[in-house]
Amino acid sequence: MGTFQIEGGHRLQGEIQPQGAKNEALQILCAVLLTPDEVIIENIPNIRDVNKLITILGNLGVKIQKLGEGRYAFKADDVNLKYLESELFKEEGSSLRGSIMIVGPLLARFGKGYIPRPGGDKIGRRRLDTHFEGFIRLGANFRYNKEERFYGVEAPDGLEGTYMLLDQASVTGTANIVMAAVLAKGTTTIYNAACEPYLQQLCKMLNAMGAKISGVGSNLLVIEGVESLGGCTHRILPDMIEIGSWIGLAAMTRSEITIKNVSWENLGLIPDTFRKLGIKLEKKGDDIFIPAQESYEIQGYIDGSILTVADAPWPGFTPDLLSIVLVVCTQAKGSVLIHQKMFESRLFFVDKLIDMGAKIILCDPHRATVIGHDFQSSLKATTMVSPDIRAGISLLIAALSAKGTSTINNIEQIDRGYERIDERLRAIGAKITRLNS
Repeated sequence: MGTFQIEGGHRLQGEIQPQGAKNEALQILCAVLLTPDEVIIENIPNIRDVNKLITILGNLGVKIQKLGEGRYAFKADDVNLKYLESELFKEEGSSLRGSIMIVGPLLARFGKGYIPRPGGDKIGRRRLDTHFEGFIRLGANFRYNKEERFYGVEAPDGLEGTYMLLDQASVTGTANIVMAAVLAKGTTTIYNAACEPYLQQLCKMLNAMGAKISGVGSNLLVIEGVESLGGCTHRILPDMIEIGSWIGLAAMTRSEITIKNVSWENLGLIPDTFRKLGIKLEKKGDDIFIPAQESYEIQGYIDGSILTVADAPWPGFTPDLLSIVLVVCTQAKGSVLIHQKMFESRLFFVDKLIDMGAKIILCDPHRATVIGHDFQSSLKATTMVSPDIRAGISLLIAALSAKGTSTINNIEQIDRGYERIDERLRAIGAKITRLNS
């Protein structure tokens, strides 16, 4: 396992460019399987999870050409479906949760798709029912090999458009079903669809390839099936989770940071949520400027009650940033209730922050109350293990604000979602060293 050694307590300054969005990249890359024509994708982040998916695509027979930094050409004109039955695929597919999204495109184009039970973050139950119930509604037959924990869907006679109400507004579930439906016969109507910017991006890309999807940006998608799709060029949005991470970093280290080219129109509630915590941030063109602040005060409600920050499906606040908000509040003036509705284990990293001196009450698996220090006392350096991507970056931010030198082990979890994070942070003044075991 790799390790970060972080000397905390230093103020940072400078500009930082957000990487391409991880969650969008995982969807967009799977969509290249829908056509034999060349698809060019730009702004692909160079991170572990995305690189794993590119490896899986290569093993499936997709021709991959690197055209430049973050720019690739993909051509799926000779797909090797036998790879899906190999031991190598069972190993590679099970280590990446995003690999579930190859099933929809393969089912639509080739009449079958298989996946080992996917891995990913250990943040609680993340059901796959939405994906497979959607495929079944489109006419696919479902099978599950319990001994090998292997899922499969088959539709040798093709898929048929239908009406469906999703049991939950799953982003990956919606993406998978949309990719299956674009080549189905007839019209598919999806109600309670996810409408995150990444899902909107996928729909825009598919429409550029010749799909007929209407209602993009809403929770009601109507898809008229087409016989085939062609190639296109698509650019991935900047990663909103990384942007939120840098806002939190600036506040916790009392630093002046400019986040470049953030695509303001796709940030939703993120800027306003951090403003509610008392953090000043300014819109300068398409950049976010965060001035150095000696303190920031959490806003209460009009009736004087404690502020609650909770996650919700888009356009609500994204669950991936609640860990960042929680850490930021440890040095705020005031108190806040963090309510993580979607995942029951995502707050379990707070014990590490408590060890550092944070005042946090874990109410239950979904809720934590944070009483801020207002920088009257610093967090203390300690040794930690990164349990998942978002907890990992939150602990890294805490360590950069802490007094002394901290150690974070299992940094492979952070590398899954953040590109060259140590190099980029050193460029704005962070004292962080990568140690390889």
